[in-house]
Amino acid sequence: MVTDLHGFNSAPAEQLRPLLTECLAVPRWVDAVLAGRPYATEDDLLAASDAAAELSDDEVHAAIAGHPRIGEKSSHGGVSAKWSAAEQSGVASSLADRLKAANAAYEERFGHIYLVCATGLSGERMLDDLAARMANDPRAELRVVNAELRKIAALRLRKVLRNHDTQGS
Repeated sequence: MVTDLHGFNSAPAEQLRPLLTECLAVPRWVDAVLAGRPYATEDDLLAASDAAAELSDDEVHAAIAGHPRIGEKSSHGGVSAKWSAAEQSGVASSLADRLKAANAAYEERFGHIYLVCATGLSGERMLDDLAARMANDPRAELRVVNAELRKIAALRLRKVLRNHDTQGS
C-alpha cells in the first residue's frame, strides 16, 4: 500500500501502474513516472510527472476518453470515478441543463469533451471558462486540455501518495 513517497518509490511497478493510469491514462507517462523512481522529494516526482505529461494530440485524446463530462458521473467506475466526483463537487445540480448545453456546443466545436481541472471551481466558474475557451482554435485548445490534464495528474498523484481513496469500488 502506498502511503508516502517512500512507499511509492519501493512499491512494485505492477502495484503502481493501475494507480498511475487512474491519474493519467497515457501509458508513456506511466512508464516515465515509474522509470524515474526513486524520487528524492514529492516535488521531484511532481516535476517528473509534469515534464512527462507534455502529450501528443493522440495522447490527449486518449487521456480524455476516460473522463466524464463536467456535471456527469463517470460510467467507468473505479478510483478515477471517485476522484472525478470529488473534483467536480463544486458543480451545483441547478446548473445541469446549462452545463449540458455548453458541453454539447464545446463538443460540436472541438470534437471532444470539455476538460478542466475542476477542483475548487464552482459550476459558474467552469461555465465561464468553457465559454472563454470556445474562442480558441482547435490546436490551441488541445494544448489547454493538455495543461488541464497535467494539473489533474498532479492532484491525483498527491492522493496516491497519501492513500486518499485509492481503493476501487
